[in-house]
Amino acid sequence: MIEISETASDKIKEMLAAEEGQELFLRVGVKEGGCSGFSYGMGFDDEQKEDDQQLDVNGVKVIVDSDSAKYLRGLEIDWKEGAMGGGFTIHNPNATVTCGCGSSFRTASDAGKPKPDEC
Repeated sequence: MIEISETASDKIKEMLAAEEGQELFLRVGVKEGGCSGFSYGMGFDDEQKEDDQQLDVNGVKVIVDSDSAKYLRGLEIDWKEGAMGGGFTIHNPNATVTCGCGSSFRTASDAGKPKPDEC
């Protein structure tokens, strides 16, 4: 369902290791908003809900809520280094429209609720 590059999974594991003593996992999701209709959410969490899907991707425990799953099939997460530092990049084959900042998208069947001031 979700692919995480080796570089990105190494970075995630490094970040998780810095959170000493906590049983955390990576939560990836989608919410309405952003300039194109939907925004990505990605962060560490320690609570799993009943309807969450659990994945193991390159040794990283990933949780996706059931509402977000349909928008994230085939999602690719990578880590890129640049002159100003590094950051995660997201490629979503389901997105038909994306914003300039890359954190917001729309699909062919769902437009979400755009908030133009959130990009």
